[in-house]
Amino acid sequence: MNAPLHILLLDDDPFMLDLLQDMLHSLGDFHVQAATAARDALAVLPGFRPGLLICDLSLPEMDGIEFLRAVASQGYAGDVILLSGMDSGVLRAAQLLATAQGLRIVGACGKPLARSELAGLLARVQGTA
Repeated sequence: MNAPLHILLLDDDPFMLDLLQDMLHSLGDFHVQAATAARDALAVLPGFRPGLLICDLSLPEMDGIEFLRAVASQGYAGDVILLSGMDSGVLRAAQLLATAQGLRIVGACGKPLARSELAGLLARVQGTA
């Protein structure tokens, strides 16, 4: 039996974190850790070792792009799903920048993220799609 996928959520909106956690738990057996600040997520990253990072782009103090740059510099080798309430052009630009940093982006999604879209992305991450 495979160990549950470790997923690190980063969003400054506690309601969005709760919504994502509820969706993830309804979709499978995942070990989920959530952070509302990029610096907290960076501190958790080495010990938690997530296979998937779900990251909002619009964050206070350190934005999502800066966070992803820091994640890449730590050698993060897992998958990334980008979230944003901004327009699709911002998501595409962030996806290109993150990919250029060596990160593996499996999705760049608008908020709120639909449960069916999350399910499809998880299937890709787990190799079942």
